[in-house]
Amino acid sequence: MSWFIRKEKGINTPTEMKREAPDGLWYQCPQCKKITPTREHKLNAYTCPHCNYHDKVGSEIYFELLFDDNKFTELDANLTSGDPLKFVDTKAYPDRVKATIQKTGLKDAVRTGYGKMNDLDIVIACMDFSFIGGSMGSVVGEKIARAINYALKKKIPFLMISKSGGARMMEAGFSLMQMAKTSARLALLSEAKLPYISLLTDPTTGGVTASYAMLGDFNISEPEALIGFAGPRVIRETIGKDLPKGFQSAEFVLEHGFLDFIVDRKDLKDKLTSLLTMLS
Repeated sequence: MSWFIRKEKGINTPTEMKREAPDGLWYQCPQCKKITPTREHKLNAYTCPHCNYHDKVGSEIYFELLFDDNKFTELDANLTSGDPLKFVDTKAYPDRVKATIQKTGLKDAVRTGYGKMNDLDIVIACMDFSFIGGSMGSVVGEKIARAINYALKKKIPFLMISKSGGARMMEAGFSLMQMAKTSARLALLSEAKLPYISLLTDPTTGGVTASYAMLGDFNISEPEALIGFAGPRVIRETIGKDLPKGFQSAEFVLEHGFLDFIVDRKDLKDKLTSLLTMLS
């Protein structure tokens, strides 16, 4: 005879006693699909502890990881895009910019600032893909140019963190001018013998790759980042051939001489510090 007999089927819990798990406690890796506590994912520099997949993050996270105690002074924080071409697609360009500002809390696709990194003075410019695909418009070029000017004035190193889909079509020629503008400023940085390190993250493509992203004294990347000019599909359709396995991955680009080394995000701050110490 059983000591316990279930009189009612199922579990009857009063509504007021039910507890839902709060959102945001867990992170599922899009690559290996394994679950990690969000806190552990954050402590691991937003990389998967199982497969080392580097999650896509923006300027807020990079500044937090690199600047000592997340203390820095932002440059040109309120610079925003104009509408030189009166561009309209599915909506007017100013309306698109305004909606993106409200959605992301960002003013444009790049943020710049200066501070200490392991007690070393540094200027950092970091792009945000969430702002119209990290596209390079007039404001992006101007903010990068001004950040380089600050590095020149203070005689300190400059770090560029690129993450972009390329030039911003809504600004057409004005956008393409930023390639020459930023490259010219970087030439002045080189003449002053000040270090310029370019970090390419996933993805770095288009006019950004064709200009400042590939002009570093050291060009480095995070693992498995997509790096290229045109996308793989466009190239495949143009040349009519299948592309090599891993084409345009950071590892492929490193093997073919376009990168100096690949660095894990967890080691980024220490590697950059070591590199700048050797250069000083």
